[in-house]
Amino acid sequence: MMIKQELVKKIKEYFNLNIYETKVWIALLSKGIASAGEIATISGVPRSRTYDVLESLEKRGFAIVKIGKPVKYIAVKPIEVLEKMKSLTLQEAQEKVKNLSTLKETTEYEELEALHRSGISPIKTHEITGSLRGRSNIVSRLRELIQNAKNELLISTSVFDFEDKSRVLLPAIEQAVKNQVKVTLALTGPIDKIKKIAARTNLKPLSCESEARLFVADKTEVLFMITSEKSDEEIGIWLNSPFFAQSLSGLVETGTGRKR
Repeated sequence: MMIKQELVKKIKEYFNLNIYETKVWIALLSKGIASAGEIATISGVPRSRTYDVLESLEKRGFAIVKIGKPVKYIAVKPIEVLEKMKSLTLQEAQEKVKNLSTLKETTEYEELEALHRSGISPIKTHEITGSLRGRSNIVSRLRELIQNAKNELLISTSVFDFEDKSRVLLPAIEQAVKNQVKVTLALTGPIDKIKKIAARTNLKPLSCESEARLFVADKTEVLFMITSEKSDEEIGIWLNSPFFAQSLSGLVETGTGRKR
């Protein structure tokens, strides 16, 4: 059997295997049950290495040792391997989240906070500016901006952008409302979709003419996008500037007919 190199490459990435493990597992799957010698012949992996690789696959749940002589190996069904990997990944993620949740209670974390406070204090607020690249980084910063809002929050974006980020941002926005933060949501896009968001969230979104995608907290802190929604990579600019934030807020309010 000729093992396709493109298949080897993809399976190696999907299942987090090395090149030998991938070739041996594919070869074993093609036979169902086989000896190390047979697997070495099919896979092209040196026989001296095949035993170690099969042992590694057995420990990771990709193969089972058949009792008897000569020693043979049974291939575990791909669906069983996949489900086991999903379960293990979820378990590891939960453990990681648990560890991160308790990190704030450590003295090391307190030292990090102290270092940040001592480093940030000499900086003038209007000098704090940064660029963010990638959707996950932008969404993470947006959530923090919303959570830090004390009095008011202005969100101006498209319906599609809001829906795309709503799974992460809506819980933070709803909590801000509970904390008596005034939330103004201005959206561009189809009216029917804006109405659906209104019915689903009770945020009373306004129809806006501005194509800008920006978030403003307390008319002080701003995060706005400098790439279009169709861009391959999203890029945003975050800055702490009351003058700029107030100017942007005024433009959006004018666009919604709510200039104060």
